[in-house]
Amino acid sequence: MTESTSNQDRNLWEAARQKMVENHLRFRGIRDPRVLEAMSRVPREEFVSPEQKQYAYSDCALPIDCGQTISQPYTVAYMCEAAQLTGDETVLEVGTGSGYGAAVLSLLTREVHTIERIPELVTIARERLTRLGFSNVHVYTADGTLGVPEVAPFDAIIVTAGAETLPEPYTEQLKNGGRIIIPIGSETMGQTMYRYTMIKGKLSQENLGAFAFVPLIGEFGWSR
Repeated sequence: MTESTSNQDRNLWEAARQKMVENHLRFRGIRDPRVLEAMSRVPREEFVSPEQKQYAYSDCALPIDCGQTISQPYTVAYMCEAAQLTGDETVLEVGTGSGYGAAVLSLLTREVHTIERIPELVTIARERLTRLGFSNVHVYTADGTLGVPEVAPFDAIIVTAGAETLPEPYTEQLKNGGRIIIPIGSETMGQTMYRYTMIKGKLSQENLGAFAFVPLIGEFGWSR
């Protein structure tokens, strides 16, 4: 590939990314300028398989390794906006997957700790995030329903899989004023997204609407 061809490819991906931001995010109600900027900077084409690259900026989930998926851009943006991030937070992401969500969060926060139960995905995501320069992301292999107590408390916890109930460890690892964004509901029939906010030791709950995620597997999630 020549340098001119490489530059042309980069320009095409950049144009596709900006079109995605306008048509699938801003048009559908994403308003946080920091979230829109982060979504415009992270190259989603780097987080999907070569066979799926042509669909990288379609507003849909796509298959990745190990039978998992990369969330649709709107869902990633929606959860980031719901977390009300200002840039100085330490955030826990549950469900690393491809690493795309962690990359977006890395541009919105001070530090991201992301946890994934499938070792192969951890290896792929860690290499990819390092190669692309997202240096404030730390990737762990563990049961995501347990959180990461050794680096808690967190300003925000974003859970990218559907839970049956709110896992107790998340509440225990949340700072005062912190937010948990999590889908809760059926394992197979979809969930409701909630924002929980810790206020002086008590959680307030807000209903953010219907979504569909893969199940959250683990000690405080669905069993396998």
